[in-house]
Amino acid sequence: MNQHEMGGVAAAGRPPATPATDARVPPTRAQRLAREAAEAAELRSWQTHPDVIALRVERVRVQVDRLCWTGITLGLAFTMANVQHFAAAGSPVWSLPWLTAWLLDPTVSLVLLAILRAEQVTARYQVHAGRWVRCAKWLTLAATYVMNTWSSYAAGSLSGVVLHSVPPLVVFAAAEAITEVRDKLTEAATVAFMNAAARPAPSVHEASKARRSTSRTRKRRKLFGDYLAEARTAWTPDTVISPAWVRQVTGCSRGLSSRLAAALASEVDREHGEGEN
Repeated sequence: MNQHEMGGVAAAGRPPATPATDARVPPTRAQRLAREAAEAAELRSWQTHPDVIALRVERVRVQVDRLCWTGITLGLAFTMANVQHFAAAGSPVWSLPWLTAWLLDPTVSLVLLAILRAEQVTARYQVHAGRWVRCAKWLTLAATYVMNTWSSYAAGSLSGVVLHSVPPLVVFAAAEAITEVRDKLTEAATVAFMNAAARPAPSVHEASKARRSTSRTRKRRKLFGDYLAEARTAWTPDTVISPAWVRQVTGCSRGLSSRLAAALASEVDREHGEGEN
C-alpha cells in the first residue's frame, strides 16, 4: 500500500468499502405462505374464542330484542284505537266515559310488556317462568284480541275481522317466539363455549404435528348421549335427579344439565312403570 492510499484510510477513519452483503432479500413464496398461515391460525384462534362467540351472540340478541320490541309496541299501538272504541261504547267525544276508555288498552298492554320484559331476563339464563306467568300472558293477549275484533264480529265485517286480527295475532306469535329465540341463543352460546373449550385452536406448528398424529390422538367430542350415559351410570335409587346433580357427576354445562336431568328422569319413570306392570 502506497503513502497516498494509507493517508486516505487514515483520513476516512475506516477500512475501504466492501461490497454490500446485508441487502434486503425478498421473502420466498414459502416464507409468505408460512406468515399467512400463522396469521390465519391466530385469527381462527380468536374467532373460536368463547368470549368472542359470546359477544357475537349478544349482538344478535340485541338486534332480535330491538326488532321484536318494535314490532310488539307498534302492534299494541295499532290496537289502542279499536279497544278505546270498544270500551267507549258510543259515548260522546271528550266525555268522562270516552276519556276513561283510553285507559283500558294501556292497562292490558303494560301488564303484557312487564311479563315479556321479565321473560327477557329469565330466558337469558334459561330459567323458565311458571305456569301463572304464561297464563297471564295468554290472558292479556286474548283480551286484546277480543276487544280489538269485537266490533267487526258484531257488524259481520269479514274484512274488519281480518284487519283487526293481524296485529294481535302477530303480537301473540312474537311474544311466544321471542322467549324461545332468546333461549336458543343462550344455548348456542353455551354449545359454542363447550366446543371451543374442548378443542382449543392450535398454533401453526401444533396444527402440523396434530395432522400427522390425528388418527392416533384425536379425541371424539362429548355428545349428549355420552353425558346421559355417565349420569345413568352414576344414578342410584335414592338419588334425586336434578340439574345440579347432573352437573356434579358429568361436568356438563348449566344449559345442558336441565335437558339431561329431564331425559334421565323420563327414563327412570319409564323403567319403574314397566317394572310395576
